[in-house]
Amino acid sequence: MKVIVEDYNPLWAVQFQHVKDELEECLEGVSYLSIEHVGSTAVPGLAAKPLLDIDIVITRAQLPAVIEALTKKGGYEYKGDWGIPEREAFRQKGAEPARNLYACIEGSTSLRNHLAVRDICRKDEKVREAYAKEKRRLAAREWRDVDEYCEAKNDVLIWVLEQAGFATPDLEEIRRRNTALDGS
Repeated sequence: MKVIVEDYNPLWAVQFQHVKDELEECLEGVSYLSIEHVGSTAVPGLAAKPLLDIDIVITRAQLPAVIEALTKKGGYEYKGDWGIPEREAFRQKGAEPARNLYACIEGSTSLRNHLAVRDICRKDEKVREAYAKEKRRLAAREWRDVDEYCEAKNDVLIWVLEQAGFATPDLEEIRRRNTALDGS
């Protein structure tokens, strides 16, 4: 399969705001800390798969109510953690725009990873351009599935996180988890 990587599209920020509004309505009366646009679509100027990545930042105690609201009011299917601790995945069949939605525990490695990649790529043009170049190079290949593409992207992702100041133990954990993906 081919992975589609497109030039940055300013519409992604608008789409995120619409999805965020929907999520805020779905989560009305439920405690959570924030809703964050993460991933490459959150970085002006960065090439990306046209798929929004969104993290709902929560405390551990808030998780049950968030799961209930997203599944009962929001029409999302709860997918579990897919092997990534403190990051729970949700899918909504046929959702437009296409999205990956996660509930991430505040301070978790997964959340810090998502925010660090977004923030360093927003801030550092050299990092952003190197990341985009590698993603385009990888997207030109044929892949068994998107997980295989994501696993191949691991080296550049680790490099981006090094530029963001991630410590070696966190980098080792991220590398290990990214090579054991099960995000079907």
